[in-house]
Amino acid sequence: MLDLSVIILTHNEEKHIGRCLESLRPMTDKVFIVDSFSTDRTVEIARAMGAVVVQNPWVTYATQFNYGIQHTPFQTAWLMRMDADEYILPELAEEITHRLPALAAQVGGVYVKRRVMFMDRWIRHGGYYPIWLLRLWRRNQGICEQTWMDEHIKLSPINGAPAQTVQFANDLVDHNLNNLTWWTQKHNQYAIREVIDLLNIRHNFEQAERVTPSLTGSQEQRKRYLKERYASLPLFTRPILYFLYRYFVRFGFLDGRRGFVWHFLQGLWYRFLVDAKMLEVYRRAGNDREAIIDFFKTEYGKDLRAGVR
Repeated sequence: MLDLSVIILTHNEEKHIGRCLESLRPMTDKVFIVDSFSTDRTVEIARAMGAVVVQNPWVTYATQFNYGIQHTPFQTAWLMRMDADEYILPELAEEITHRLPALAAQVGGVYVKRRVMFMDRWIRHGGYYPIWLLRLWRRNQGICEQTWMDEHIKLSPINGAPAQTVQFANDLVDHNLNNLTWWTQKHNQYAIREVIDLLNIRHNFEQAERVTPSLTGSQEQRKRYLKERYASLPLFTRPILYFLYRYFVRFGFLDGRRGFVWHFLQGLWYRFLVDAKMLEVYRRAGNDREAIIDFFKTEYGKDLRAGVR
C-alpha cells in the first residue's frame, strides 16, 4: 500500500460510495470519510468496506473538506481528494502506485485528468476534456480555498519556494448516477452560490485565501482569470456567448444528443439561471454593497461578511 490516504465527503451517496472505494483498493486502504449525517446506507457501506467515517454538520464544501484535512487519523505523506460519485480507472491507480513514491521533494502536488460522464456518455468535447485537477498533495502542503463555488486545493510553498506540480497521464471519472431532477435541483442551489461568487469579484465581501488568477498559470488559475473576465460581460449575453463557444467553437455538437442536453443545461440554462438570480439581486438591492449583503442575509441566511457559509 502507498503512503497515501484519501479524503471523501459524503451525504446520501449509497449509489456511489462502494464504486469509489473499490477503485481505490489497489492503491490504499486508508480512506477517511466526513459524512454530513446521511439518511441512507452510505455510512454502513463505507464502514463495511474499511473506511474510517466521522460525521460533521455541513457548512460549506471548503469548510467540510478542511475539517477532513485537519482531523484525518492517517499520518500519510500524501493526501488525495475524491468525490463520492467519482472513481479512478485501473490505469490511474497503477500510475499513482508507481510514480508517486519517486517524485522529487520539491513536487508538492499532482494533477490528474477528470472525464465527465452524463447520461452514461463521456463528454469529450466543448472544452470538457481534459479537465486537469490538483487531487494529490503532500501532507501539510494543501488546503481547500474558501470560495463560494469552484473550490480548488491551494498549495503552500516548500522551503520558501512555490511548490512544483506534475501531471499524471490517466483519468479519474465523474459519473453521477442520480436522475435529471436531482441534477437540476442541485444546480438551482449552485446558482445562488455562483451569484455570490460573481458579486464577490466586484465587491470583495471578505478576505480569504484564493487561487491567484493567471491566464498563463495552471488550469484553476486560468479558470479563475476567465471567470473574472466572464463576470465583466453583460447579463444574459454571457451565457449565450458561452454556450455558442462551447457547442460550436469547441465542437460540443460532437457529443451527440446526450451531449447536447449536457452542454445546453450546464452551459446555457444554468448560467442563464445565475444571471436571472443576479438580476433579482440588482432589482432588490441595486449595486450597493451593503444592500446586497443585507439581501442575502434576509433571503438566504448567508452572511457575506463572514465569508463562505
